[in-house]
Amino acid sequence: MKAIGYLLQKEFLQIFRNRGMLPIIFIMPFIQLVILSNAATFDVKNVAFHLQDLDRTSLSRAFREQFTGSGWFLLTGESFAEGEAINQLVAGKADLVLVIPRDFEKELMTGRESRVQLVINAEDGFSAGVIQAYSNEIVQAFNRTLPAVLPGMQSGSAVREIVVKSSAWYNPELRYSDYMVPGILVILVTMVGLFLSGMNIVREKEIGTIDQINVTPLKRYQFITGKLLPFWIIGLGELTLGLLIARIGFDVPMLGSYFTVYLVAAIYMLVVLGMGLLISTLTDSQQQAMFIAWFFMVIFTLMSGLFTSIESMPHWAQNMTMANPVRHFVDIMRRVMLKGAGIREIALPLSILTADAALMLALALNRYRKVSN
Repeated sequence: MKAIGYLLQKEFLQIFRNRGMLPIIFIMPFIQLVILSNAATFDVKNVAFHLQDLDRTSLSRAFREQFTGSGWFLLTGESFAEGEAINQLVAGKADLVLVIPRDFEKELMTGRESRVQLVINAEDGFSAGVIQAYSNEIVQAFNRTLPAVLPGMQSGSAVREIVVKSSAWYNPELRYSDYMVPGILVILVTMVGLFLSGMNIVREKEIGTIDQINVTPLKRYQFITGKLLPFWIIGLGELTLGLLIARIGFDVPMLGSYFTVYLVAAIYMLVVLGMGLLISTLTDSQQQAMFIAWFFMVIFTLMSGLFTSIESMPHWAQNMTMANPVRHFVDIMRRVMLKGAGIREIALPLSILTADAALMLALALNRYRKVSN
């Protein structure tokens, strides 16, 4: 333990003396957290919509104002000729076309059904779904106000309307930050752990100090422990600051237990650091280590379910994601923070991470040799 203690002291001194490494540890993750959490949003605002009001009555104007006053839609044009609205959609000048039919008010006042048409640009399927949901909500809200806005409605006639009841579990306000911030935290911790540990041993090779370490009586496991522990501590420290920012800055709830989060994070950091140390033993320069780490980082991030749903991926890709540790930690963070999941609910991904940690550390330990190539 004394040898490991000296090695830890040397590693921390080496880390904090490296001016190029300090911004990566203390500045880059939090700038990314703040920027990505605000900029990388799937919220849909100011949707350009084109109106075709063929009724032009007080009721159709009230219906139109429901859209323009919602804050989600921005009226960019109005036409009356058939086909003109679709041309606007094809030309990319509108993402939504609202067509109010003739006799719109008349049919509703007589208790009959009136149908409006919504044509949505669905190039981006996710945004189209959001626009449709917004539109449905406005139509339902308008339905509820019909008895009040139809002053001349025939007595005894009933207003037909469709009632849709929906409830959003785990994120009732559908806040994008609640969904994304836990995942972005995982990415930041992964980047810090993978890149810093990946460049660590290979840096010793480049500056020649690896030979000095190799002639010491340090055992291999002591050497790997000394290389791993500083970044393990730094990674958990980064996670702590990230959780504070998530709670204070973005008001992301923590329905589960912090103990569960840190338990999983401690195991997950062993996976990432083991992988970084393995890369470090396989490469001869920091540049090579950086490229290899970046290669895996891109694949892990895009196949983690952070930005796109894993269920929407092809079956073969879904199978591949089972080997992706980032996928499991993102899943666990969202479950614990938003759903209040405990150890029992996350047992499967946690066991996979534990097996990954054992495998990566064993490979890194096996690969390191106390001889120069």
